Amino acid sequence: MLPPLDAFLPELQYQTARSSGPGGQNVNKVESKVEVRFRITDSAVLNEEQKQRLLEKLASRLTSEGELLVTSQEDRSQQRNKELAQQKFYELLRKALHRPKPRKATKPSAGAVRKRLESKKKHGDKKSNRGRVDF
Repeated sequence: MLPPLDAFLPELQYQTARSSGPGGQNVNKVESKVEVRFRITDSAVLNEEQKQRLLEKLASRLTSEGELLVTSQEDRSQQRNKELAQQKFYELLRKALHRPKPRKATKPSAGAVRKRLESKKKHGDKKSNRGRVDF
């Protein structure tokens, strides 16, 4: 079970930069882009199994130092981008740690098999009746 986002907040590191998004001249002056960095191996919130699963699932998103990097620059506000980056981060963790329910193999019922075979036979008869008619 994944702990709430609040548990991860002390372990997150933030970095700001100038955004390429909307904002007019404000874009050239204000650092509204937010990068969130999270070092999976150093986390006190996650257990070893969760850390290993995250390292496998998110390998393509990790930096060379093993940090998960999430950025947000959708909004003009740095504070709003920070919130969006935190939400993206938590959603990434949630999806990576989700284990799909194993599929149970089932057999079709006898009625379903009979119905399918009858349908195939009917279709075959329809096709065999096509073609040249001899007089």
